[in-house]
Amino acid sequence: MAERIEPEALHQFYGSLNDLVGTEAMLIIYEHYKGTQLNFPVHLYDRKLVAQRVLAEFDGHNQHDLARKYGYSQKWIQMVVREKKNINK
Repeated sequence: MAERIEPEALHQFYGSLNDLVGTEAMLIIYEHYKGTQLNFPVHLYDRKLVAQRVLAEFDGHNQHDLARKYGYSQKWIQMVVREKKNINK
């Protein structure tokens, strides 16, 4: 089906998607989600799951690295660690 696509005639959204992921992937996304309103979260990772990972990986000195790794702020990382310390008291 991809060979029958006229890229110049695609809706602007699908044209951008086509440029980004290629025709085959664009058509799969189109067939799966056509007519659906999508909202992409700002963060790639789930907040609750990242909090668990941060607590497991935090060594007392790597909050900046964890913030960059998971796409959350250092302040949020500090809050997660602080809340865990408060719960343990």
